[in-house]
Amino acid sequence: MSQPNAADAQGAGIKNTNAWSTRQLVTMALLCAIGVLLSFIEFPLIPGVTWLKYDASAMPAMVCGFAFGPGSGLAVGIAGAIIHGILMADFSGAVMNILVVIGFVLPAALIYRTGRTLPRAIVGLVASVVAAIIMAIIGNLVITPGWLGVPVDAVVAMIIPILVPFNLLKAIINAVLTLAVYKSISNLITPRKNQVRGR
Repeated sequence: MSQPNAADAQGAGIKNTNAWSTRQLVTMALLCAIGVLLSFIEFPLIPGVTWLKYDASAMPAMVCGFAFGPGSGLAVGIAGAIIHGILMADFSGAVMNILVVIGFVLPAALIYRTGRTLPRAIVGLVASVVAAIIMAIIGNLVITPGWLGVPVDAVVAMIIPILVPFNLLKAIINAVLTLAVYKSISNLITPRKNQVRGR
C-alpha cells in the first residue's frame, strides 16, 4: 500500500505536528554554537570584582526566542549552558547560567510573541532584565553556599553592592546586543509568514 504524500495529508485535514522545521533546527544549532563560543569570551564589568565576568552567551538564545518563540530560545540557551559546563567541568556554573538564561529569555520572548513590534521587544527586554537579576540572586543564594561553601551571610552582603550592579549591567548589555543583532538578521532567520517590514 502506498503512503499518503504531504498534499494528500493536507487535503484530508491532517496537520503536520512537527513544531520545528529543518531550517529552524539548523538555525538553532548555529545560534547555540555561537552562544557557546561567546561564553569563552569574558571579562569583568566591575573593577575589583574579577570573579564575576561578563559574556554575551545569552544573546543568541534571546535572538532565537524572538525569532522562533520562547521554547526555542530556552532550548538554545540551556543547551549552550550545559555544553559550556561540560567543557569547563563546572556544574554549579552551568546551573547558574541556566537559571539566568530562563530569566532573561522567557519574559521577553513571551511578550514579543504577543505582538512582534519594537515597543513590545523593548518592554519584553526590560522585563527580562529584571527577571535575570532576580534569577541570578536566587541562584547565588542557593548555589554559592551549597556548592562553593560560601556562607549565606557573605552572599547576602554582596547582593546590593556587587550582584545587582553586575547583573544589571550584564543584562542591559545583552538586551542592547539582542536588539541590534535581531534587527539586522531577523528576516534571514524568521519564518517568512512571520516577517514584519521595518521590525
